[in-house]
Amino acid sequence: MKRLIDLYHKLLTWLLVATVAILVVPVTMQIVSRYTGLVPSYIWTEELSRFLFIWMVMLGAMIAVREGTHFEVDVWPELPLRAAAWLRLVSHLFVLVFALVFVYWGMQFVRFGWDQESELAELPMPFIFLAWPVAGLTWILFLGEAFARDLKFLLTVEGK
Repeated sequence: MKRLIDLYHKLLTWLLVATVAILVVPVTMQIVSRYTGLVPSYIWTEELSRFLFIWMVMLGAMIAVREGTHFEVDVWPELPLRAAAWLRLVSHLFVLVFALVFVYWGMQFVRFGWDQESELAELPMPFIFLAWPVAGLTWILFLGEAFARDLKFLLTVEGK
């Protein structure tokens, strides 16, 4: 299972890199068309940029949850290992609540946009709206891995 999660994490990382790389093209076209007459002014570039930005943010959030860098604030002093593991578990519970909200309301969002297309690029909107439930489900997967790791640590430390 860990190998599959590692591969999924790697896929997300490559998708994030691709999204950022592709995002550069329409944004550059917008900038060049705004300040020069070299490139015609394309309206669809703004819409495509917005959609790529949404996916870029969601992919980054998914990766950050796996790497433990998204929802973590270092306000506590150095804690003993057991206390730090307990604090991570509590923190993960709060993130899990947000993940469940993203899944539930994200699915409502997808249903809302099921038959919609974007105005300019005529892209199917469910592909854009899917970013929310996919992020939530991915967070749940990565949180499950983190819960298992921390619980295993706590059980081995408690037993000694």
